[in-house]
Amino acid sequence: MKALITAGGRGTRLRPITNTQNKHLIPIANKPILHYAVEAAAAAGITEVAIVVNADDVEVQEAMGDGSRFGVQLSYIPQEAPLGLAHVVKISRDWIGDDRFVFYLGDNMIVGGISRFIDAFEATGSNCHLALARVPDPERFGVPEIDGDRIVRVEEKPEHPRSSYAVTGIYLYDSTIFEAVSSIEPSARGELEISDAHQWLLEQGKQVSWSEITGWWKDTGKPSDLLEANRLVLDAAEGKLEGVIDDSSKLAGTVILAPGARVVGSVIRGPATIGANSVIENSYIGPFTSIGEDCRVSSSEVEYSILLDKCEVIDVTLRIEASLLGNDVQIVRATGLPRTHRFMLGDQSRVEVL
Repeated sequence: MKALITAGGRGTRLRPITNTQNKHLIPIANKPILHYAVEAAAAAGITEVAIVVNADDVEVQEAMGDGSRFGVQLSYIPQEAPLGLAHVVKISRDWIGDDRFVFYLGDNMIVGGISRFIDAFEATGSNCHLALARVPDPERFGVPEIDGDRIVRVEEKPEHPRSSYAVTGIYLYDSTIFEAVSSIEPSARGELEISDAHQWLLEQGKQVSWSEITGWWKDTGKPSDLLEANRLVLDAAEGKLEGVIDDSSKLAGTVILAPGARVVGSVIRGPATIGANSVIENSYIGPFTSIGEDCRVSSSEVEYSILLDKCEVIDVTLRIEASLLGNDVQIVRATGLPRTHRFMLGDQSRVEVL
């Protein structure tokens, strides 16, 4: 069993952060999203993992290395253009060979790992095994039509979904998938859709089995999904205090304080994580907040937010909540006259003011 993980695309729904950073390397609870996918493969006993990356970018390769720290051997497969998930599978055939494999979308988060899906795939002996989840908006996903315990049809982003299930970003295949991805035509948006490949398998009489995800699963394609995934991961985290906390500070709940971090005259209510060498002074950090490395929060309040590395929040009189701040962002209280708002924002930024 091998693992194929996606880490390409442009992350347009997460701009402006993804203007300068691959979306799969955005941290959830101070750990890049892509780490969770590779760790899930390793925990399932898979040692050969390939990551599909943008052909014009080496950011993922530099960040992930050879895989030794995860206990796997990492390979990288360049994709020239985002031509669909079935295209990702198609260009990976030489690396996969005739092995069975799990195809994992690298911006997906799931509790409990993937071992149970691999076990179900092997137990059924099917050609394809899909992990399904009930969602309130199935029209955003590939949607299966289910008759009894059988999948009889799969549609990509249907206007009128035939079930409340979404096909999540975890798929398991044998080598018949390569015939499928080579037999389908591009969709109206010019992509080889993985749902069309699944439908081809069904029409050819191949066995497509499925399991339901009973815990949480998140496709972290939008800022609100990132914040929710951050909440879910922190909610299950274990506290660890390796930084410095002065006597006037108060901590409650699960708090992760990395080496070199300092908390001075502040209140932190977990679950929350504070990265290495960050300083929290005379401030309040509320639940479900992740603060990256080398940040400074002074005389301010932050809750249910993600701050990437080297952020500064200083003398902000209103609580910052449900926010996502990219690397090296500064939010500071203006001094002097006239009293005005002054902004320097990248494309597709969003700011709400009172």
